[in-house]
Formats: sequence, C-alpha cells, structure tokens
Amino acid sequence: MTIIEKSTAPSDISKCFDTKRAVYQTLRLESVDARKGRLRKLRTWIKANQTALREAMHADFRKPSAEVDTTEILPVLDEIKQALENLDRWTSAKKVDASLTMLGTRSVILYEPKGVCLIISPWNYPFNLSAGPLVSALAAGNVVILKPSEMTPHTSALISRMCKEVFTQNEVTVFEGGTNVSQELLKLPFDHIFFTGSPSVGKVVMKAAAENLTSVTLELGGKSPTIVLPSADAKEAAQRIVVTKFINNGQTCIAPDYVFAHESIADDLVKNLKEQIPARFGGSDRNVAQSADYARIVNEKHFARLSDMLRDAETKGAKVETGGRLDFSQRFIEPVVLTRVPMTSRVMEEEIFGPILPVITYRSLDEAIQYINDRPKPLALYVFGTKNSEINRIKKETSSGTVCINDCAIQFLHPNLPFGGVNTSGIGKSHGYYGFLAFSNEKSVLRQKRGLTAFKFFYPPYTPAVQRMIGWVLKLF
Repeated sequence: MTIIEKSTAPSDISKCFDTKRAVYQTLRLESVDARKGRLRKLRTWIKANQTALREAMHADFRKPSAEVDTTEILPVLDEIKQALENLDRWTSAKKVDASLTMLGTRSVILYEPKGVCLIISPWNYPFNLSAGPLVSALAAGNVVILKPSEMTPHTSALISRMCKEVFTQNEVTVFEGGTNVSQELLKLPFDHIFFTGSPSVGKVVMKAAAENLTSVTLELGGKSPTIVLPSADAKEAAQRIVVTKFINNGQTCIAPDYVFAHESIADDLVKNLKEQIPARFGGSDRNVAQSADYARIVNEKHFARLSDMLRDAETKGAKVETGGRLDFSQRFIEPVVLTRVPMTSRVMEEEIFGPILPVITYRSLDEAIQYINDRPKPLALYVFGTKNSEINRIKKETSSGTVCINDCAIQFLHPNLPFGGVNTSGIGKSHGYYGFLAFSNEKSVLRQKRGLTAFKFFYPPYTPAVQRMIGWVLKLF
C-alpha cells in the first residue's frame, strides 16, 4: 500500500479556521432540530454508501466486508441513533438544588457547544474513529475540522467526499495529508481537540494544545491485559480472545495484548486458542492465508515492526505454539500464539498492535495483579472466570479505562457506557452522552433573587454581630 500525501498550504488551513470561528458565532445559535438534521443527512449518506465504504477499507488493508459492517458502520449508526433519540434531553437545562448557603437562589447547568473543534483520527478503524467523534461534535453543536489518517488513503478520500456531500464548508472541513498537515492544525487555538492514536503522539497533541490552553480528549492505547482464572471455561475464553485479538489483524487499541493464564488452565487454553484460530479465520479450508475473513497489516513499516518483534521473542526463547508465517508482499502475518515468553522481550514491553498473542502462566493472582500495576494503566482489562471473589479483587486492585468480564472489546460497542482510558491510555471519555459532554461546555448559571439575601448577613464591615453569624453558620457544617 502506498501512503498518499496531499499538499495543503498552511495559509489554507489558517483561513479555514478563521472562517469557521466567525461562522460559529451564528451556528451556535441554531436549534437542536438543525443539529438533528445534519445527523440524519449523515445517516442517509452512510446507508447509501456502504458498498463504497467496504471497498475503500478493503483497498487499504483488505478489511473483510463483514468487519466493515460490524466494526465501522454499525457503531457510527448507533451513535447517530442515540443522539437523535436523546439530544433533546441532553441539551435541556439541568436544574440544580440549592444548598443551605444558597437558599433563595435558582441554578441550572446549560450545555453549550465548545466552538471550533479538531478531530484527528487513526488508521486502524478509519471510518468508525473519524465519524464517531464527528457525530458527538455535531450533536453538541460545534463546527469541525477533521484530519483522517494518511495511512488509509482510500478511506480518507471517501471521508473527505462524504463531508463535502453532506455538510457545508462552514460546518465540517476535511484536511487530508500527513504529519505536516497535523502540525499546522495543532498550531491553531481550537476550542477542543479529539485525538485517537498512540500515547507517544498523544503527548505531542497535548503539548501543542497546552500552548493555547485547548481542552483535549485523548483516546490512546497501551497493553491491555487478559487474566484467565482457574474457574474460566477454556474453550469459551479462547473463542472470545481469538475473535477480538485477531479481528482487524490485531490492529485494535482494545485488543487483548497479552494473556495471564493460571497454571491449572494454561495448557487447555493454549490448545483451544490453536483450534479457534483456523475455525474463526481460516475459511472453509481452514487456511488463514487464503481466507477472505482476515485483514492485512496496514503498511510495510508496521509489517517490519511486527516481524522484528516476533523474531526478538523467538530469539529470547519464546515458543511459537501456532502460526507465524509471514508474506511481505501481501503484508500477511499468520495469527501467532506464544508461550514461555521472556518478560524482557519486546512483545511484553511494547504495545503489539498486531496478530501476536503472548500467553503467560501464573501461579498466584498476586503475580498478575502486581505485573499489571507495575506498568502504565491500560485502556482495557479483561477477566475470564466465575469466582466473584477473584474477579472483584482484580476490579478493586487494578486501574484501567474499562473492564470487561468474560468477553473482550464489546464494552466499546455499549452506547450507554463511557469509553476512554486513564493517564497513559487516555484522557476524557467518549460515546453517546459522554461524547456529547466531551464537546460541550457545562455552563453553570445562578440567579439570585432581588431584595434581602442570606449573603447580606456576611457583608463587611465585619462587626461582632457579623462574626457571630459566621460562627453560627460554620457550626452547621
């Protein structure tokens, strides 16, 4: 695959930003119905162009049509559905009860759009992670500049076409291109930046945002661990781990990065992992290389990185239980399961983001918990088992953006759950109401009544009587 760079002059970017800033002052006053109208137009376009979306992502990294439907199109349509059904409630002023010290006042929280927002989206789910945040931004009433990834040029071009056909330039503008375009965009004083990508680039985005005191939502990644307890069903756990690890060729920020399996179940788990891979991704002849159900690595650079990572693990003593065939010309890496993995190998030190699954055997749950807590907080943590005391201990003693029990990754698809990381794995939340909040300013409004108010008793000068009144009030708390 060739990365297509599109030249965009800094002056064009700056001019677009200035125009949006001016137009926003008018658009922010539009009704909620106007916002809904944009979302309906977007939904209509998506439904009419499903074939084009499938073709674009297949051209970029041979993503299967069924995966495009379930992991790219469906989540975005669900985001639109949730917004259309709930936007009147989300945007309504929220009354706030007065505390003892605020008796006599009336207060509400108003939800206003933040303004001109920047969305920088990644290549691994190029449509979902572009259009999903866009839905939230539009639902909140913002104007948007969207920068899709240059690593998936066919999908990025289609996103650009979509926005031109659905929205006016005043509402949404897409800038294609590489790092140079992102750098120019990040110089501008946006009202909010929504970035999805790696922690290393997230630091760059946050640093740039700090120059303008711009708020950010950072959806990052990291090494999401999976713990398989002795009480787990090995076959069921293997099936669900295989599907979510190797879908999209492992290029998923919330894919199980590595597995801690208790010594009593580890062998059975590995056996079932080896059986599930060809059953799920091998097609009718159980040949993954020939299957239409298995995507490819996005480009040569990432293929080389993963190949080196696998070679490093083997050199240091890891055992390849299954898979590992490579075809550079096709950017094909057969799903790999590793055991006896040294903790000093790259697969245990770096986010894998590919079809390599290390399985680590543990004796005591203390070992797994300690290992997780000694490292950056993950975006997701998965637990398989039925013993509640152990499950509750893991939830209580570890920190992660999300937790999913007896499955993997489906928490991302739940429209009523906040999605996001913590510290290294992300800042802020998205999806549904939480995505709406990310792009909204929660403005508090307090109205004091005329005439005598409780606070007049505390006005200076601070006479003995005033000080006695203050002292009496303090005793109430």
